[in-house]
Amino acid sequence: MNSQKTAVITGASSGIGYALSIEMAKRGYQVYACARRLEPMEELKKYGVKTFRCDVSDLQSVLEARAYIEEETNGALDILYNNAGQACNVSAIDATDEQAMQCYQVNVFGPIRMTREFSRLLIKAKGTVVFTGSIAALTPFPWTSIYGSTKAAIHQFAAVLHLEMKPFGVRVINVVTGGVKTNIEDNRPFPATSVYNCPELEAALVVTRRMVNDNRPMPAVVYAKKVVNHIESGSNKLNIHRGSMSTILPFLMRWVPRWVVERIIAGMFKLIPLWKALHKKAAEKAEVDLRLT
Repeated sequence: MNSQKTAVITGASSGIGYALSIEMAKRGYQVYACARRLEPMEELKKYGVKTFRCDVSDLQSVLEARAYIEEETNGALDILYNNAGQACNVSAIDATDEQAMQCYQVNVFGPIRMTREFSRLLIKAKGTVVFTGSIAALTPFPWTSIYGSTKAAIHQFAAVLHLEMKPFGVRVINVVTGGVKTNIEDNRPFPATSVYNCPELEAALVVTRRMVNDNRPMPAVVYAKKVVNHIESGSNKLNIHRGSMSTILPFLMRWVPRWVVERIIAGMFKLIPLWKALHKKAAEKAEVDLRLT
């Protein structure tokens, strides 16, 4: 029998998934990398990685992926790495159903589908399920209510799965991810009808979009090595922290009063000038309305 370990990695067309595919292939795994588009993964083949198309937001695509992997691996899978992710930067009250559903389909329902459909393969191999979590699940970064809530959902899903998979010898790891240099971002403008629209909004959005790159993000290749090191350690610890600020921010959220955290975040993300501008705008509107009555 072939003793080579196998790994399926979703969202492997760039960033973390791409780096993980290379790192695991270098360590002798037969890696099956998937994403919605095949072309960006072409270079992975040089490392012996097998690529295939899979859209985790589509159940039929996931079922086809399972059938393919089941045949390739004789029904056993050592590692399922749920990495595919969708950014969503918009205010909580401006997010449309379409934006919210797309983010949840990829970030929440996708990993749930993949884990459920690949569970028998993982149980057979006494394998490991890994999730790309985020400090956004724990920290109130502005304009990330949708994205952060999807990651919070995955943190809890992983926590319960960690307990439920114990009888089968399947490990569950949630990587609470901080700053990593990737190209995942959402630069869509706020809707024209947003109550936040004013000149000061753009300055706040620029800071948000630059947040990761301005805070010494960990290179994806370094992140991948650290995560794979942990996987190979055999540890069954649920939450591990990797990436810049991935340890300090959860610590602050746990021990520092929320009002202090919010004040720090408001200063960092240039929210105070925005708030002042919105207060002034509201006062001017109220004065005009009063004159008209």
